[in-house]
Amino acid sequence: MTDTSIFKSLAPYHIIAYGTLLGTTFFQSFIGGVVAYKALPRPQFSQLQQRIFPIYFALQAALPAALAVTYPASSNPLGATSSISGVLAESNRYSVFFPIAGMFATGVVNMLYTGPQTTKIMRARKVQESRDGKKFWDPAPHSAEMQALNKQFGKIHGISALVNLVGFGAMLWYGVSIAARIQ
Repeated sequence: MTDTSIFKSLAPYHIIAYGTLLGTTFFQSFIGGVVAYKALPRPQFSQLQQRIFPIYFALQAALPAALAVTYPASSNPLGATSSISGVLAESNRYSVFFPIAGMFATGVVNMLYTGPQTTKIMRARKVQESRDGKKFWDPAPHSAEMQALNKQFGKIHGISALVNLVGFGAMLWYGVSIAARIQ
């Protein structure tokens, strides 16, 4: 008979949440987004990203919270605590708290700021395209308004990509922390 007691532990839920977060981020950042950009015409790529990013950013904010709630105590005899109190323990400040807080913060920034700002700028560019009778990606010259929108978009897109990369770095940092506990 199979021992099912592991399901009463936080550990499997923690590992599943971490794996989902790392895998989703890796795939969207380095595979799915890149392939879609190369394979789809700009309007379809833009539409796809507008549908994916709210879900993606919500996962990037929710899953680190799930990691904090499901943090399993180590099996060391000192009796480290589980869940959020374990994450907040002084001994876990650098190996657990900072990476999970970093993941959460970057997910929230992308979900609440850069994602909505990017969408707002994209909509403004669409309106400006109608006024100019020209797509934003068409060869120059562009109206001063479109140039300003393109500059804003490039800036916010760059910030979002950097925030995403910082979050991915925090995920890798935490992965090393998990690996150290498994040894």
